[in-house]
Amino acid sequence: MPSPTGHAARLALAVLLCALAMTPAAAGAAPRTPSHTGAASWTAQPAVSGSGTGGRPYIYLEGPPGTVLQDRISVTNPGRSPVTVRLSGADRYEAKSGGSGGRGATGAGRWLRTVAAEVTVPARTRADVPFTVTVPAGATPGDRPAAIVVRGGDRTVGVPVRLRVGGPTLAALTVEDVTVSGRVIHYTLVNRGNAVLAPRLAVRADGVFGTLVRRGARPLPVELRPGQRLRLTEPWRDVPALDSATVRLRVTAEGGAHGEATARAVFVPWAPLTAGALLVLAGAGAGTYAHRRRRARRQKQGGTGAGGGSDGDGDGDGEDDAGGERSVRSPGGRQHSGSRHLAKAGAES
Repeated sequence: MPSPTGHAARLALAVLLCALAMTPAAAGAAPRTPSHTGAASWTAQPAVSGSGTGGRPYIYLEGPPGTVLQDRISVTNPGRSPVTVRLSGADRYEAKSGGSGGRGATGAGRWLRTVAAEVTVPARTRADVPFTVTVPAGATPGDRPAAIVVRGGDRTVGVPVRLRVGGPTLAALTVEDVTVSGRVIHYTLVNRGNAVLAPRLAVRADGVFGTLVRRGARPLPVELRPGQRLRLTEPWRDVPALDSATVRLRVTAEGGAHGEATARAVFVPWAPLTAGALLVLAGAGAGTYAHRRRRARRQKQGGTGAGGGSDGDGDGDGEDDAGGERSVRSPGGRQHSGSRHLAKAGAES
């Protein structure tokens, strides 16, 4: 007959084996947690033709003044819930600064009109939204940047539109307000034409003793729209300690656009000069102080020697004139000759 201890051990072992056998089943029966519970982010981009997957980086439209141009953008909702978005035209869209909406559009953004200002896209659906660009009859030929801004929830997406108004193209560029401050050259580029420009910059600086800087033309990481004014800087790390330089900037772009401007820059080591000036001033002050002390000492010595006699410095009560006569100063300030006084005394006697 088995002991109670052996029976308990066999029972514990049976319970452990049952638990191990049921573990995979329990794991398989547990519900899976979905990879995402909320709706995925929607997207907006230029529409593609048919079922193609190749996208366009931007929408390009071209036409003469007075025409109406058409195209489409695609809003895709991969989530499980409908998404409502609002659409508007803008002069441009800059993702870093939050974009520029169509409400304040003053350029080509005013010419854009979507088929609807608000669109609801069902779940897992792509909606193509048509839009038109009405080019005014008096529009100036040239490039006109614009964008369609799409807003939905806490997201904002801009679809860039590049519009070219037909007609003669003028590429013109100027460089203005060139200054040198410390180790930086400041300047302003202005697009004076009607075409978008990608400028290239060349820098040269000539000093009294030769060329200081010579940099060949290189592309700038900017794009100038027609009429745009842009303030830029150019580093100059190896500035001379003492020199007078002429800085020359030359900017070029496609279409023959070019501009050139110069500025003067004077480099002076102010710290050594200031220290030298302070030393000179200190020396001058010390010399002046010593000179005043010597003059005061001489005046003091001269006053002591003249105090004991009436004729020591010529300021006594009387002095001998050229004829040997002695003049006497009366209390009223008049001087009388000694001979007249002697004659008067003889007459009285």
